[in-house]
Amino acid sequence: MNQHTTRQQPAALALALLAACAGPALAAGDNALVAAIAGAPATAAPAPDAADAAEPAPQAEVAASAEPIVGALQTVLVTTRRRVESAQSVPTPMTVLGDDALEGSRIYRVQDLQQLLPSTTVNYVHARQLSFAVRGLGNNPASDGLEGSVGIYLDNVYLARPGMAAFDALDVQQLELLRGPQGTLFGKNTTAGVLNIATKKPTFTPERSAELSGGRFGYAQGKLVLSGPITETLAGRLSAYKTHDDGYITNLYNGDKVQGGDRQGVRGQLLYEPGREFSLRVIADYNEEQSNNGTLVFYSAGPSGRAIAQAQLVGATPVLDPRQRAVNLDSGSSVTVHQGGVSVEANWTFADDAKLTAISAWRRWNFVPHNDDGLPVPVTLNVGASANHKQFTQELRWATPSGRAFESVIGAYYYYQELANDSFTVNGPLADVYNGNPAGAWANIVSSAPGQLRVNSYALFGQSTWHATDKLDLTAGVRVSYEDKWARVVRYAPTGGAAVSGAALAARNARYGAFESGNLGLTQDSPTALLSAGYKASSEVLWYASLSHGEKSGGINLAVPGAGGVASMLVGTERANALELGVKSTLLDNRLQLNGNLFATIVHGYQSNAYDPISRSSYLTNAGDVRTRGIEVEAVATPVRGLTLRANGSFNDASYLSYSNAPCPPERSGTFCDLSGRNALVNAPRWIANLGVQYARAVAAGLQVYANANYAYRGATYGTLDASEYSKIPAYSVSNVSFGVRSTRGAAWDVSLWLKNAFDKHYYTSMWNSGFGSYNAVIGTPRTAGITGRYEF
Repeated sequence: MNQHTTRQQPAALALALLAACAGPALAAGDNALVAAIAGAPATAAPAPDAADAAEPAPQAEVAASAEPIVGALQTVLVTTRRRVESAQSVPTPMTVLGDDALEGSRIYRVQDLQQLLPSTTVNYVHARQLSFAVRGLGNNPASDGLEGSVGIYLDNVYLARPGMAAFDALDVQQLELLRGPQGTLFGKNTTAGVLNIATKKPTFTPERSAELSGGRFGYAQGKLVLSGPITETLAGRLSAYKTHDDGYITNLYNGDKVQGGDRQGVRGQLLYEPGREFSLRVIADYNEEQSNNGTLVFYSAGPSGRAIAQAQLVGATPVLDPRQRAVNLDSGSSVTVHQGGVSVEANWTFADDAKLTAISAWRRWNFVPHNDDGLPVPVTLNVGASANHKQFTQELRWATPSGRAFESVIGAYYYYQELANDSFTVNGPLADVYNGNPAGAWANIVSSAPGQLRVNSYALFGQSTWHATDKLDLTAGVRVSYEDKWARVVRYAPTGGAAVSGAALAARNARYGAFESGNLGLTQDSPTALLSAGYKASSEVLWYASLSHGEKSGGINLAVPGAGGVASMLVGTERANALELGVKSTLLDNRLQLNGNLFATIVHGYQSNAYDPISRSSYLTNAGDVRTRGIEVEAVATPVRGLTLRANGSFNDASYLSYSNAPCPPERSGTFCDLSGRNALVNAPRWIANLGVQYARAVAAGLQVYANANYAYRGATYGTLDASEYSKIPAYSVSNVSFGVRSTRGAAWDVSLWLKNAFDKHYYTSMWNSGFGSYNAVIGTPRTAGITGRYEF
């Protein structure tokens, strides 16, 4: 075994954090990790075998290391096919980002990933209203009764709610985006793509680092990472963070800043590796948020301007210019989020190199909002929907030996979910005047509508690759899923308010009357299939083609329905058929990776978010048939030593093939409008482009300077399902830059200055329907400057 000697360092804080995380594990055996942190020698076990298919290998591009400035691109390894292989040899469109790319661009939250990834849209208000879309598919946020069209995985564990990824990315090793229907190998079947996030594992060589950042709008963040051996076969890792920002929107009612708050989290890991034949990784994490995220600015009053007129009736005027980055709210908006989980991943490698993997995971996510009505007077004091989500997943996977004519992976997957939510409204004394009701109908009313959901999902899957020749590979995969969903929604009779009769009572019951859905059930089979071929024209060029079919089962709207009644609470299956034609190439003596692909996808029964202007609530619906088709191009180059260039771009022609019963925008009369043949998908820009530059240069022995810059452009798009001209999101671009200096010998330190949205562009990331045909928006973060210092001790 190799011996590792470390320098003496004070370790009181480190030991306290480690003890809190590891608990009894520290009391047993040789506490070599504790000794390593304190400065004593430690013994390290052998490094994990490189062929371990369960281990996401690190991104290997320009990074600080013993040889920090490289001259050519290095191989990026992935495990998307449950085997370790080069990303350039996988016959599917995918983008891989390492920790260097994420940290260089100051990207640490999932909602900012669209500034680096092609064909990607993140629709974000707060943790519950978050959706991740690929190629325009997947914009269905705030859906408690349905999973997203894009699957999000954290360390091989499926996150059923997109909002479960809305925390600061901590200790990320690598991020992979796969585009198109997935499911023949990944745990849950999806129709649009997969975002696979892998965090860094415990190491048998001691690692200790602390990082502090500060910036405009009261931004402050601290991170701590401790990793090292506990015994010769057991390693541990602890990572923690705390983030605060004041917010960048001014509430004129009291002068406070909003759209900020506090986030914090901790992740503890243990890795047991007695030898090549077996490994066990245990991960426990916890994250929480207390913020006033979810603050929307007024964007448009629509064609009638009635929202402004109604506000004037109660003596209020909204802030009409969104460029003021201001609101006027008497009670304000806020969210509280608590989430965490535990996962256990075990891997067995047998004598013939076959592998068995078992992953068990439990997670919980709890969300509580407080939403204002957008006015400085007591019309609606609080409105929203809380959610308490629990899930358990179990995956078993068998991989045949690599390097043979046939390579196969087969497995089984189980997913269980319990979710309870509560759609609530607390009205103030001016509710009737503002809404034009008979006196006393809604004023001072409190309404509660709890819902329950249970899901059991079972799947069998398999995928095989036949190496037909030295140049030609043929792959076939299939997955069969069975899901059983049960739900129930109740709305209790309203409380509070004055005793009323006649027209006032009728108006009260129409909006807040008692409701009972009864037991709602949904059982479905959802097959997924893949056929692909990869042809190695040379050692540097791979051509590929694939046909795939993906299905995402239907769901149940956990909200009291509008005029459609109970039947409208059931949402049908989303089915996608996709064709991919592409090429991956490594050129110019491994200094240029140039990939491109053509894609076409037809989705039947596309699940999307709609707005009911009568009940003033959002609900899910099957928005007809959709076609997306286009081209994607990606390039990574190192033209000179120390310089890395990244670029990706996409053109996406996304349109409804048929959607005759779409909700009408306020500028058109009628209940339903026909969007068939129109490029009117929500948040699906035709053009997306991202450019990135990283440069590092040694200026003295053991000293390096570096610079990073990235530019992200997104074309104009519709912001709501009704395709209103008043809800269009204009095209915009955002630029980020950073400069820094770091040591490359001895004690490692790194100091950088960074600037996000360097040109202070005013832009909107998403749009939302509001009352009386008006629209509210989420505005992007203004120019933010800051400094980050990192020290490895």
